[in-house]
Amino acid sequence: MSVGPANSLGLYLSIPFCRSKCTYCNFASGVFPASDHGRYVERLLADLEAAPEWARGMRVELPRRVDTIYFGGGTPVLLAPELFTRIFSAIRRQFDVDGDAEITVECAPGQLEDATLAAMVKAGVNRVSLGVQSFIDKEAAGSGRLHTRVAVLRDVERLRAAGITNLNLDLLAGLAGQTMASWRESLAVLVASGVPHASVYMLEIDEDSRLGRELLAGGARYQAELVPSDDAIAGMYEEAVAALGVAGLRQYEISNFGREGFGSRHNLRYWERKPYLGVGLDASSMLCAADGTVLRATTMDDLGDYLRGQATLETAWLGPTQQLEEAWFLGLRLNSGVDVAALRREFGREAVELSVEVAHKLAGDDLLGFDGRKTAGRFRLTDRGRLLSNEVFAEFLGLEAAVHGGAVVAVGR
Repeated sequence: MSVGPANSLGLYLSIPFCRSKCTYCNFASGVFPASDHGRYVERLLADLEAAPEWARGMRVELPRRVDTIYFGGGTPVLLAPELFTRIFSAIRRQFDVDGDAEITVECAPGQLEDATLAAMVKAGVNRVSLGVQSFIDKEAAGSGRLHTRVAVLRDVERLRAAGITNLNLDLLAGLAGQTMASWRESLAVLVASGVPHASVYMLEIDEDSRLGRELLAGGARYQAELVPSDDAIAGMYEEAVAALGVAGLRQYEISNFGREGFGSRHNLRYWERKPYLGVGLDASSMLCAADGTVLRATTMDDLGDYLRGQATLETAWLGPTQQLEEAWFLGLRLNSGVDVAALRREFGREAVELSVEVAHKLAGDDLLGFDGRKTAGRFRLTDRGRLLSNEVFAEFLGLEAAVHGGAVVAVGR
């Protein structure tokens, strides 16, 4: 996919409120007073209204036509129904939303009130993603989740009865106390539910989550000593790929599996480098300028400052070499891989040669597969490459320095 002028936009709305903070969570979300909800939505709507003027000031395109909308968090369904209605009314005033737009709302199982579900249906929501993580009640509770298996399956049926059948269930490999046997049980329950989409993630260990910090420090809080080994987590992931594939949920991205026609259209925007506007706490945007540069922007992640109007926005302008790097590490996330001929059309033959050499080296190490001739074809992650994907992606960073003799050239405006 070539970045450039686009006639459609994806919208991402960050709703950072939760009833409990999961031990593994590294997002800018938390347990905040319900009294903050209304103030937050006011600020969210102000940012949404100001977006066109901001885009003009940054000299980037902001298409009016919207074909995907995604509410993430956090737990968006904690908002009162009238707040949902206000947000959707504002979106439709500001943008032209396609009649068949994919409109997704993330939901914590057991926390979707009837009135909120009715408001979602009325607003046109047609896809829901349920953050299950585990169908084993003990594992879910140990990580801070508030639901049970029964509650998840009840919500699946409630959503279907309301007319929302495009459903995703998340599972997380690496929870404390998780075993291959319990993981297989979670996979079996997911498959038996008949949902058309699943997301499978492996535990991330970093300083942005309580569990991650404990693991890095070698501590025992949050049942850190019960977290499976890296090899065990990798084995769980491989088991998921096999089991979901047999069940007809085809893997189309490292972490995502869906039946034909049920891939997440909004998330595909990210991997295919299509424009999107993020609004709210810690929300990211990717928009294109007429001169071919790309703007990436991320909102602050401190709720108090955000509510006080002390917004800061981190921005970065990407020139051709940086966009080429992204084309590799985002494109390789997809099972369809990276088309060398398409890269050459977008960036020019000479510009892509170094990265193609890197890709062939990785193919020699059985981290990438290559379909085609030396000069044209597709590179895809191998099974081994998916397990080492971060290391693979890192090989495509630093092309800027290589191209300019070791001196990184900043792209600014």
